[in-house]
Amino acid sequence: MSDPTGAENITWDLSDLYKSIDDPALQNDKKRVRRKADEFVSSYKNKVMEFDEQQMNQALQEYEEILELSGKIGSYAQLIWSTDTSNAEYGKLVQEARELSSEIHQRLVFFDVEWLAMDDEQARRLIESETLEHYRHYLETSRRYKPHILDEKSEQVLSAKKVTGRSAWNRYFDETMGAARFTLDGEELTQQEALSKLHEPERELRKKAHAALTGTFSELSRSMTFIFNTLLADKHTDDRLRNYPSWISSRNLANEIEDQTVDLLVTAVTGRYSLVHRFYELKRSLLGYDQLYDYDRYAPLLETQKQIQWDKARRTVLDSYSEFHPRMGEIAGEFFEQQWIDAAIKPGKRGGAYSASTVPSVHPYVFMNFNGKIRDVQTLAHELGHGVHQYLSREQGVLQAGTPLTTAETASVFGEMLVFQALMRKLDDPREKLALLIGKIDDTIATVFRQVSMNRFEHAIHTKRREEGELTTGEFSALWRKTQTDIYGDSVTLTEGYDLWWSYIPHFLHTPGYVYAYAFGELLVLALYKQYTQSENGFSDAYIDMLRAGGADWPEQIVGKLGLDITKPDFWDGGLSAIEQMIEQAEELAQKIS
Repeated sequence: MSDPTGAENITWDLSDLYKSIDDPALQNDKKRVRRKADEFVSSYKNKVMEFDEQQMNQALQEYEEILELSGKIGSYAQLIWSTDTSNAEYGKLVQEARELSSEIHQRLVFFDVEWLAMDDEQARRLIESETLEHYRHYLETSRRYKPHILDEKSEQVLSAKKVTGRSAWNRYFDETMGAARFTLDGEELTQQEALSKLHEPERELRKKAHAALTGTFSELSRSMTFIFNTLLADKHTDDRLRNYPSWISSRNLANEIEDQTVDLLVTAVTGRYSLVHRFYELKRSLLGYDQLYDYDRYAPLLETQKQIQWDKARRTVLDSYSEFHPRMGEIAGEFFEQQWIDAAIKPGKRGGAYSASTVPSVHPYVFMNFNGKIRDVQTLAHELGHGVHQYLSREQGVLQAGTPLTTAETASVFGEMLVFQALMRKLDDPREKLALLIGKIDDTIATVFRQVSMNRFEHAIHTKRREEGELTTGEFSALWRKTQTDIYGDSVTLTEGYDLWWSYIPHFLHTPGYVYAYAFGELLVLALYKQYTQSENGFSDAYIDMLRAGGADWPEQIVGKLGLDITKPDFWDGGLSAIEQMIEQAEELAQKIS
């Protein structure tokens, strides 16, 4: 077992949502949301196409109230289940919440159908009216779905079947991975604990952890292959019914970004894979290895890496946030003071990290697995960046608080950058500076290049599934090896076992097409941080305003207020050049200490 970090008892208090799964308020809200949905149907069904601005404003306010209630129930169920996916009662609550959400969506779907059926000229008058100014962006963006929405009955059927289809398979995947155990030196580890061993300085331990992970992935491969095939086919069916031209089109539409812009991003990143090769050649040399294997990628440069206590991680993040802007520090501080963070590693708890926005009437919660590593401090900074963003954007209401995935990663990655730069400033020893810088480049490579390589894997499996039918485990693995070989080239030797490592990544299933958003966010932040270092006073205030805007405007408009134009074809080159400069800095430091 790992040494104590002080995070063993850091668990969240969900009582701002509900006190327990037996809370009478939870049962009352389930009844209340059904009643409100029925009232909404009675008041507005078959009338939306004739709405004036006052009627639309009133309907949208009532619509938000229903979504708030449904979202609150669903958020609580998902959060409490995340901490113990083996708890049958929590699993039952998640399923009940999903069924309730589907039921409510089926009742309310007429609203979207009728709004999108409204004459374009009349809709434009509503969008441009002063009365509906607060909802303008929501109304604008929703109209883009007009070619892809079905009739009311079809939408109801799709919503109903989703509960026992896509949602059920995703839950099965999460519970399977949450229950999975990985045997290392006779000890049973969770997936998160086993993955953390890949960041240990001892090579033999990393190799054993890799073997343990591969062994369990192999045991689960039949189930994972079936889950992947089922969800790929499910998405193909949805895309075909909704007339989306490609597997990624619906994701790009939700991200409020053109297909061509995503293509430019992917092309720019894949065109600079040579930076990955250059970096890992440097790392192999610094580690003194003849070959760098896939289980060596995240090896720390220094043999002795001190375990970081939770309190120190907290201070590091809060100090960095407060130095940038006092309001950021204040909001992040509330997450610790009010117990809005769950950081303890526990059996049954799902892996990874996230910040859940919940609903505007409450506040976000941060979920992570803190193991006392430097990357855990960065993860804490990352998720609190999301948390601050979600906290500030609540004022936009349910329909516009959330941001597209492309800009959703901006605040999180910017938070990581603030902490990294603060840590670098505190170091005098060039060896320690180099070790920290190498770790940061490791993360940047993973966020930009590896995520785009995973986007290429997604593209390959969706395309092959649609053109050739069900894929075997071997076919998934071959496509994974191909896209991973493309990114690493000869700089990293990929083991045979690594071929199965596609099977544990939840993003492919939960949010198809998501992964390129990480690269988008990282490259955008590198440009933002450069802007920050070169700007006079006022950048931090403008940045807070950007977070407060949430999803109430187009991404290029929100980011444009900070002096950046993400629509330029060569925009991505600036971020990629910043990565190259980091590698050059590491090479210079390496020469100094050699």
